[in-house]
Amino acid sequence: MELKLKPKRIARAYPELRCTFGGRSTVPDVTVFVWDRLPRDENGEIANSFEIAPDWTIEILSPDQSPTRVIKNILHCLEQGTQLGWMIDLYEKIVFVYHADRPTQFFDVAEQQIPVPDFANEFRLTVGEVFGWLSD
Repeated sequence: MELKLKPKRIARAYPELRCTFGGRSTVPDVTVFVWDRLPRDENGEIANSFEIAPDWTIEILSPDQSPTRVIKNILHCLEQGTQLGWMIDLYEKIVFVYHADRPTQFFDVAEQQIPVPDFANEFRLTVGEVFGWLSD
């Protein structure tokens, strides 16, 4: 299954993109921006600098990473307008989903469907699929 948000000009994902907003920078594993919010330069090309919060931030927790620091980055994004944040824990095989307007959820059963932001509501992804992709 492939996330087909770019061809439809709904959104675009970037790996390890530095985003500077709210007085600090973050470099999530994956950031997703709604198409209409992509920063553009004077020529209409996608800008080299992203100075806004992503619409969706995805972090893949590595063994040497501090979960606290990752959670702080996700919460910072949510405070600055990000719609949804995922923290994927490879070791525990859990996806934590952070919302701006409700409590954090976790998903750890292969068949569970993981929530996505509203702009990606056509996209269906289960816990098993996420960990299948990440283990290949």
